Amino acid sequence: MTAAQALAFVERHGVVLEAARHDAIPALAEAIAGETLHGNWWSHPKSRSIFAITRAIRDSPHVLVCRLVGGRISFVHERLWPALARLADHFPAERLGRVREVHSGRGAHHTEETPFPGWLTVETAAAAGRLTESEARTAFGTLLAVLVEET
Repeated sequence: MTAAQALAFVERHGVVLEAARHDAIPALAEAIAGETLHGNWWSHPKSRSIFAITRAIRDSPHVLVCRLVGGRISFVHERLWPALARLADHFPAERLGRVREVHSGRGAHHTEETPFPGWLTVETAAAAGRLTESEARTAFGTLLAVLVEET
């Protein structure tokens, strides 16, 4: 799987976990590996690819990296951002913060979080404001019930 294919995977599914297992939400690490992962993905023969591709997705301007699903690293494609913003009151605020890895010149890294709604663009906020709750729910489809159940 290439980074472009991984982005298409995230776009198609709307919400994808980075590596955690879930019955209803796919994990990108497993899609890259091409199989169910048992244990830590770092021990998988495709670990370098998994790392490189998940980092490319984390860096994509088309993907929100947050902790939406069960507090785990989750990727939300931009096509769902207005609906997510419209339905934000259905989720704990800490699950909607944008997570970003920051690397120092010495190789150390840490995560920074931009709380919701601080990461919203003016355009996304405006699009969210034009959606009815019903339209936002429709955008998520059956996935919304799974996500709300996780909170």
